[in-house]
Amino acid sequence: MDKISKKNWKVRLHDIIYEADTPAGKLFDVILLITILASIILVMLESIRSFDARFHRFLNISEWIITILFTIEYIARIVTVKKPLKYITSFYGIIDLLSTIPKYISLILGGIHALAALRALRLLRIFRILKLARYMGASNLLISALKASRAKILVFLFAVLILAIIFGTLMYLVEGEQSGFTSIPVSIYWCIVTLTTVGFGDITPVTPLGQIIAAFIMILGYGIIAVPTGIVSAEYSTRNRLGAPEKAPSIHLNTLSCANCMSEKHQDGAEFCSNCGHTLNT
Repeated sequence: MDKISKKNWKVRLHDIIYEADTPAGKLFDVILLITILASIILVMLESIRSFDARFHRFLNISEWIITILFTIEYIARIVTVKKPLKYITSFYGIIDLLSTIPKYISLILGGIHALAALRALRLLRIFRILKLARYMGASNLLISALKASRAKILVFLFAVLILAIIFGTLMYLVEGEQSGFTSIPVSIYWCIVTLTTVGFGDITPVTPLGQIIAAFIMILGYGIIAVPTGIVSAEYSTRNRLGAPEKAPSIHLNTLSCANCMSEKHQDGAEFCSNCGHTLNT
């Protein structure tokens, strides 16, 4: 009887921590999201010396509270899976560990700069937000559109790189070392900066021909910036408009996580893990 109740306790806790389609799971994700955002804000505020000097005690207490909450969550995630080592060595497991230990290490290590760097590791919890975002259908559609557009975007970026090499080499020949274009790599760097409309101004053309070429690159840059956005937007609109499975990939809102192998992204209504065949906690 005790084993059954213990098993049910672990199953219920697993559902709360790893699932997002139950009221308890949604509440846990919301609390986790708020805690992560609060942790990130605290790290940012701690980096402001005047603010830290004024509210150091409040920041320190808040940091300990969040660290304890992260520790409890980390332990709970390990306890509720059948293969703890798989979670510990997973990407999010490592991120969770790295974002939890800085405060404990600060009790041993000294030095203001070292401690600030360790506390900044808590910013890695932002990856948890990215994982939570996948539970929204709209985000799944956007991710699907990005994946479908990656080939076109890669070809486009390759073409832009070729243009940067051509124009960079041309500017090196036109301007020369006396104008700051000391080498072809430096000239390519200038071309990329100009093409992306960043314009640091550390290198500028001085000859009339060089300025004409620079003006052409600037105008070209405005058109280049819009191309990736147009590719993704077109793919997104197409996938949003086409509802047929053979025309657009289906979006699965199943958030069940296998307690055995921690596999996710199962088919809607699935009762068994598609990776190991273990029964899902439906």
